[in-house]
Amino acid sequence: MMLNLERADRELLLRCAREVIRARLERRAASLPQKTEPLGQPGGAFVTLHEGPSLRGCIGRMSSPEPLFDTICSMAAAAAFEDPRFPPLKADELERIDIEITLLSPLRAITDPTEIQVGLHGIYLVKGWQSGVLLPQVATEQGWDRATFLEQTCRKAGLPPGSWKSPDATISIFEGLIFGERDPG
Repeated sequence: MMLNLERADRELLLRCAREVIRARLERRAASLPQKTEPLGQPGGAFVTLHEGPSLRGCIGRMSSPEPLFDTICSMAAAAAFEDPRFPPLKADELERIDIEITLLSPLRAITDPTEIQVGLHGIYLVKGWQSGVLLPQVATEQGWDRATFLEQTCRKAGLPPGSWKSPDATISIFEGLIFGERDPG
């Protein structure tokens, strides 16, 4: 997935994400527009829901063979109703929710953690059967440096601190095109 998408396509994805959530709350089929050619390309993406400054749900796929349009629709519903950290979204919450979408570049495995640029890269960490991912914007929003970002990715994976230093840990980085209803950019 190229991290380049016209503003009209970004706005379309945001409208579709909200429509999928609204339709499920109203127990009806979503009324979705025709996808444009760029949105027919496969790619990984996350959909994040915020209520004010607080996280309300975030689900995504690092990669997907499905068209980006379909991935966003699926992930929007999952973020609203299937994120195990939160109860399913209720109808009276919908108008207080802001939707943010992060389109992902392909993963790139690294061996030198100093390659991680806070604010540019997200981290995907795998050790054994455990894995954790943090999107590029998380470190910036939290004011973390590289070491804290790595430690928090370990925490997200359910791993002890410092697990990222283990020879059997795999660290991959990725970039994201981030846009939301607050700033469709």
